[in-house]
Amino acid sequence: MSASVRAETTVRPLRAGDFNDVVSIDTQHTGTGKPAYWERVFRAFLHPRRGEFRVALAASEAGSLAGYLIGEVRAFEFGSEPCGWIFAVGVRRDHLRGGVATLLLEEACRRFREHGIETVRTMVERRDVPVLAFFRANGFVAGRFVQLERGVEE
Repeated sequence: MSASVRAETTVRPLRAGDFNDVVSIDTQHTGTGKPAYWERVFRAFLHPRRGEFRVALAASEAGSLAGYLIGEVRAFEFGSEPCGWIFAVGVRRDHLRGGVATLLLEEACRRFREHGIETVRTMVERRDVPVLAFFRANGFVAGRFVQLERGVEE
């Protein structure tokens, strides 16, 4: 367990009853409520299809959701081996910098390892310094793939 996380913080599977808290935490961080998006995520991650390995975790403290992390095993084109992908992590503002996200990440990595996965990846917008700093502080570095993009009208 991370040294700074509160002793009463526990990690458990994300549940359907966490939906409103996840939407609220995400809205705090992004400034945009996306309940339809989160409905699709909850449907997919709380009821994975056969053969899918997904991680949907909640950090709970005194019965309240302190944070969440969602990831899955993906294998992509371009020669990428199956790896863990973290695509959503959020912590309630009053729990930021308290070790909650690290606790969730450690548990996700443990589960990926048990599933035979050796690498975990994520993608962070380069201007999102707090999230970038979190992943770097937890051992993430630039990987061997470079994400490229362009507008469809170009």
